[in-house]
Amino acid sequence: MSAPPSAWTLPEVAPGEEELARGLLAGDEACLTLAYHRWSPLVHTLARRSLGDPNEAEDVTQQVFIGLWRGLRGYRPERGTLGGWIVGITRRKVADALRARSRRFDLAVRADARVVLPPHTEDRTEATVDGLVVRAELAKLPSAQQRVLRLTFYEDLSQIQIAERTGWPLGTVKSHARRGMHRLRRGLEFAFDAETVR
Repeated sequence: MSAPPSAWTLPEVAPGEEELARGLLAGDEACLTLAYHRWSPLVHTLARRSLGDPNEAEDVTQQVFIGLWRGLRGYRPERGTLGGWIVGITRRKVADALRARSRRFDLAVRADARVVLPPHTEDRTEATVDGLVVRAELAKLPSAQQRVLRLTFYEDLSQIQIAERTGWPLGTVKSHARRGMHRLRRGLEFAFDAETVR
């Protein structure tokens, strides 16, 4: 038992180019299918050679046959063959694709020129995180040690200047600095080890 005939099956004997052109001009969709099967390999090859991209070539091939169907009124058999007309449509669609590619490239270049990323964004982000961790660990120290270390690192004061400002003896300032640095170092080692494990 054979399958019922359908508009999408190819006939045993393919019609000639003139007969196919007449069928297309009459709006016969089966003739469009036949034209596609006959010329799509050529159209795809021309597009792929010109564009260098098989996906773009496939898009152009589809656009050619959509353009053929929509633009049938523009076909004049007396001016040339149907195959020649299809090749002409292919050339125009390839040119359109190349222009579109060029526009996309120009837009990308212009957009890239407008986007100014701050230098070393990753370094600054890491430094910001490090600063937050240091401040958090510094906040855990006793207030006298915190004060000495803040004056040392944030205000760039010497231990003598800190003693003058606070009114503490120089030995007390040195003691707070040493103990504070020791605790801060231990806290930071623990914090950064925990961060590395995550």
